[in-house]
Amino acid sequence: MALLLISDDSKEIRELYQLEFEGEGYEVITAANGQEALEMTSEHSPDVVILDIGMPEKDGLDVIGEVSRMHGGTPVIVNTAYPLFKLDYRAHHAVTWITKSSNMDNLMDAVKKVIAP
Repeated sequence: MALLLISDDSKEIRELYQLEFEGEGYEVITAANGQEALEMTSEHSPDVVILDIGMPEKDGLDVIGEVSRMHGGTPVIVNTAYPLFKLDYRAHHAVTWITKSSNMDNLMDAVKKVIAP
């Protein structure tokens, strides 16, 4: 099954998403900030990066661009409470934007679409 990198500064969100995606059969690694997300992407080459925008050290908008430059084929799904950031020019490398919700159906569906052959 696909390897997902979940990067969010909220430990609770990372743990919840990890449990949910592992329950669906995905392998999951996590990162607590943007810099860690870049390191994990380089080290593990995930199939999909799920990325929050508002994080310490490097924000998600900077991470999107760096993942695109370093790993051009790695799709990034932005999962944020701040959908207005999608208007930022640095956001154009994300394959889709999901607004954070307690219902994970949209995020789960987005991952399935990105990974589908």
